[in-house]
Amino acid sequence: MTGLGKVKSVAVYGIEAYVLEIEIYVTGGQLPSTVVIGLPDAAVKECRDRVKAALKTSGYRYPLKNITINLAPADRKKEGPLFELPIAIGVLMASGQIETDLVHEYGIIGELALDGRVRRVKGCLSMATKCKQAGLKGLILPAENAPEASIVDGIDVIPVQTLSDAVGFFANSLSISPFSTNLEEVFSRSSQYEIDFVDVKGQEHVKRALTVAAAGNHNVIMIGPPGSGKTMLAQRLPTIIPKLTLDEALETTMVYSTIGLLDSTQSLIATRPFRSPHHTISIAGLVGGGSVPRPGEVSLSHHGVLFLDELPEFNRKTLEVLRQPLETGKITISRAMTSVTFPADIMLVCAMNPCPCGFYGDSRKECHCTPRQVQNYISKISGPLLDRIDIHVEVPNVQYMDLASVSNGESSEDIRNTIEKVRNFQLERFQGLNCTTNSRMSTRLTKKFCMLDHKAEELLKQAMVELGISARGYNKILKIGRTIADLDDSDTIRIEHISEAIQYRSLDRSFLR
Repeated sequence: MTGLGKVKSVAVYGIEAYVLEIEIYVTGGQLPSTVVIGLPDAAVKECRDRVKAALKTSGYRYPLKNITINLAPADRKKEGPLFELPIAIGVLMASGQIETDLVHEYGIIGELALDGRVRRVKGCLSMATKCKQAGLKGLILPAENAPEASIVDGIDVIPVQTLSDAVGFFANSLSISPFSTNLEEVFSRSSQYEIDFVDVKGQEHVKRALTVAAAGNHNVIMIGPPGSGKTMLAQRLPTIIPKLTLDEALETTMVYSTIGLLDSTQSLIATRPFRSPHHTISIAGLVGGGSVPRPGEVSLSHHGVLFLDELPEFNRKTLEVLRQPLETGKITISRAMTSVTFPADIMLVCAMNPCPCGFYGDSRKECHCTPRQVQNYISKISGPLLDRIDIHVEVPNVQYMDLASVSNGESSEDIRNTIEKVRNFQLERFQGLNCTTNSRMSTRLTKKFCMLDHKAEELLKQAMVELGISARGYNKILKIGRTIADLDDSDTIRIEHISEAIQYRSLDRSFLR
């Protein structure tokens, strides 16, 4: 007796999903065996024993015959335990224990426990999106994954707790209603921040610099002694960036879903991500990688902030790989057979001490570092990377009067409202030009939109000569000046705008060079 069962499943490579067909062929033989083919990894091969145990403990028969399980397309490597539920359904079909045509309308994913329970898997948001694009009616998946998959509109998300639930659904003996989510309600509920800029005492000039950075999407580096509030300020930067749109939230959530960072209580990332990796992080951990490429911290910061504290302590080679995503907004991981592109539209925020001891230039504590030690410390950061950071701002220690003050500064919401108006100006200005913010202007656009008055032009010329600013630094000053002028609702960049922009290039000054 022979039998053939076919079911559809979904897998993720990078953050993109693809539909695959699982074929189970059962035939007679003297020695029963089960073979999995189609480039399975070790976890997929182990499914044989879990599927066998789950079928038996759920009251079904595992055929004592030769079973061949083919995962097509066969030229793509398959990883993880998510194929166990569809394989179990396919075995039941091939052995004649269930008969249904309904199975061809659904994608099926899920890991099986030995007692037949269905466990959660990674990447369900990408999988549900792909099922919709492939024209499938729905997706059968673990109940714990249903909230994240249900935010994809136009597809039935069928949650199952056990293997028996899935069999009952296909055999029409069990009715399971599609899991539904009010996307707008979830988006609204999840888009609130727990921190606010009113928490920060003093540091008004740093707040101003971060406001300029958020308004034009400029990268920032903060230089100051330990305890001056650099991390606190950086953590609150996402709260003043315009709120995520729904499309941006879905893109960001897809990255988190792919590597399993969503839990059953969180179906959508609706706030700007803030990621702060340790300085010992590897290249693969920062930008992604692995034998089967996975996104790194840069992609987890997509549409948000990547914060690198103690910047000179990072491995120099690790930092150099940031140059591509900072320029293009994406990161490409190449392998022998293929390449994967991850999203990486980030704002880079860095923090560092001014010297090894941390107190160079501090009026309250004496610095014991020699000029060469200070120079060597600064030089740990490569020039090309530093040139890609628009705004350099010094963060001094907070004075007692500021800490003891009961008055509050502007709230994050007030600052964000101002920034949203400026961002809308930029969207109108760059309409149809493949650019959305001032920091992303090409040389041609910079020349077109960064018009200086005579006094501003003379000041910038003088600064170029005295500070030895590079050509890239010159363009950065123009872009920052454009953003400051936008905040001032000015079409022309005036001398006060350029003067403030030059203030934000402190690492170009000779005393630190």
